[in-house]
Amino acid sequence: MTSSPHPKKSFIKELFSQKMLVCLLLGFSSGLPFLLTGGTLKLWLAEAKVDITTIGYFSWVGMMYSLKFLWAPLLDSITLFKLGRRKFWMFFSQIVLMGLIFLLGQFKPEESLMIMALISLLIAFFSATQDVAIDAFRREYLEENELGIGSTMNMYGYRLAMLFSGGLAVALADYLNWEKVYLIMALSMVVGLVASSLAPEPLVEFRPKNFKESVVGPFREFLSRHGAAVILVFVFLFKLGDALSGSMLNPFYKDMGYEKTDIGLIAKTFGLASSMVGLFLGGLIIYYVGIFRSLWFFGILQALSTASFALITYTGPMKWSLAFAVIFEDVSSGMGSAAFVAYMASITNKTFTATQYAILSSVATLGRNFFSGFAGHMVKQLGWELFFYVCAVIAIPGLVFLLIIEKMNSKKSS
Repeated sequence: MTSSPHPKKSFIKELFSQKMLVCLLLGFSSGLPFLLTGGTLKLWLAEAKVDITTIGYFSWVGMMYSLKFLWAPLLDSITLFKLGRRKFWMFFSQIVLMGLIFLLGQFKPEESLMIMALISLLIAFFSATQDVAIDAFRREYLEENELGIGSTMNMYGYRLAMLFSGGLAVALADYLNWEKVYLIMALSMVVGLVASSLAPEPLVEFRPKNFKESVVGPFREFLSRHGAAVILVFVFLFKLGDALSGSMLNPFYKDMGYEKTDIGLIAKTFGLASSMVGLFLGGLIIYYVGIFRSLWFFGILQALSTASFALITYTGPMKWSLAFAVIFEDVSSGMGSAAFVAYMASITNKTFTATQYAILSSVATLGRNFFSGFAGHMVKQLGWELFFYVCAVIAIPGLVFLLIIEKMNSKKSS
């Protein structure tokens, strides 16, 4: 990793800079549509007495986020209206999303379920497109030593948006009809438009000469690097154990005998606050010690925090053990996420930022999306205690590949 030629500001000055405000607002814009075709929409469908199997099928809408690398080359090669390739795609996707979210609220599940499914698919498509544009913009907009805190602010915005489109939208639905709720959500996309207006188009020295180069170039450039396969395996493995254990936490809490009130207050409310603290600490530590050292420290903490849930199998449904495991895990996971996102951004080539970041993020979520389906089977075979220990051990291969990458970088620099 090359260091930035620009001297570091103080962390507090950096945190409250216009750059970080832009990252925060773009993160909000990125996170807002996600639950409007996910949990919030499913609640609306359930209220309308839609069959539970059909509601389950709506989960497939989220596949758009895993497939975004397929059209990411368009964002590296095409721009209109002289806005620049990043600003154009951010503005375009945000305006389209505003219209589609409003449109979704105009239909009723009892009468127009297929149309709602199609609109949801389009929302997910343009939301994933917006994500590609924002991720590429952030990589090109920030200096190397700003990537950690910039990624943290982006994730802060994203999680605040999920609270807004999840918690607040559901609460509003008790007082307003769903049409008005989705109108409010559509108008909230203005936050993204404001951020895109504040954001300058990043200056990049090289760009793909044509569409063919924007498709072939990202793969050819990345795979030609020494150790490309090692990097991909590391990206696949780093968050795998954490994701596997996380996919089974709600059934685990129920199995251990916790009341819904305890789960809601400790696991959800404290958990959200803890993850926010973790993101902040992650950005702070990355800013001062760098991405690689942070990955080591946070990776080890992630493994230990995953194993900490086994403590509950010994204590039973005690509130203190749940609070300890949840806070430890969410702080560690938040720090790990901040470093991991910053690392993926730092290894992209700025000529092909959109496509390469989309590929890396798809690889990172592939293991979570695929292997999480087997987590329930693992619990049946191993029991809860051993399940969490195994998930912790799964972190070790990722750290081994991190060591290999570090050695390769040392040889290259020497």
